[in-house]
Amino acid sequence: MENLVKNMDVVLVDALDHELGTMEKMAAHEQGVLHRAFSVFIFNASGQMLLQQRALDKYHSAGLWTNACCSHPYPGEAVEEAALRRLQEEMGFTTPLQKAFDFIYRAGFNNGLTEHEFDHVFVGEFSGLVNPDPVEVNEYCYLSIEEIESSLQNHPTRYTAWFHLAFPRVKEWRKKSAVCIG
Repeated sequence: MENLVKNMDVVLVDALDHELGTMEKMAAHEQGVLHRAFSVFIFNASGQMLLQQRALDKYHSAGLWTNACCSHPYPGEAVEEAALRRLQEEMGFTTPLQKAFDFIYRAGFNNGLTEHEFDHVFVGEFSGLVNPDPVEVNEYCYLSIEEIESSLQNHPTRYTAWFHLAFPRVKEWRKKSAVCIG
């Protein structure tokens, strides 16, 4: 699966997420071109967040901890459908997702690749069986918001670049959502 995913095309976008065309995924990462992506954050019924440790042979950020899953939609694929598809492929389950927010980030890696993404962030709740694909995921766990904050502060290099940026926003979004709902 990893080779297939490496060779896919990504959707190039502008700063407002308007489509500009497509490019082979690795070429987009080599050139640091802005492209569409998504990140999925899952919480269990106790409010703990599902984290995954990326497989140890991923082409970047290998072995780092991050949110439940993230990837890129196929050209012509709706972002939420892609998020649901990828959650099933990586973590072995699906659950309803809610769009929380989006943001743009750019992060360079030691291997010369650059993530420059217009990232659509989705949040869901799931307390059932997690069955991760070992090609994608080395380990997984559920941690409380406080445990994640402490770990990010004390061990920042254990986490992906995008997780550092998205996590505080997800935390704030959940806080605001609880106020609006409650």
